[in-house]
Amino acid sequence: MSAERGLKNWHRVLEGGNQPEALAEIIREDAVFHSPVVHTPQEGRAKVVGYLAAAGVVLNTDKFRYVREFADGDNALLEFVTELDGIHINGVDIITFDADGMIKDFKVMVRPLKAINKVWELMGAQLQRQNG
Repeated sequence: MSAERGLKNWHRVLEGGNQPEALAEIIREDAVFHSPVVHTPQEGRAKVVGYLAAAGVVLNTDKFRYVREFADGDNALLEFVTELDGIHINGVDIITFDADGMIKDFKVMVRPLKAINKVWELMGAQLQRQNG
């Protein structure tokens, strides 16, 4: 199953510090990212890497952890929790992998509303820093 191989790669990259170069190695050139706050899908490896690298900086605090993980065939769902500025964040990563275990689609959903507003604020600032 491609999700099993893809999840091993995903966790390896996260444990290695979520570096853009390592992310690029596990994401297809034509991958798509679905942000919890941006209406349009972000298409292409460079954009997907940019969003995931920014999320790694913003969300991956000492309180970040995956609390549940499901995989079936090419799909995986990972539920996470973290805290930003005293706001508890609960979310899910929904990932689709290709036959080689490469990420082809990545969707993030976040709750509650206070959390999504905080993520929007901090992700916007981080993306702006990344893009100069």
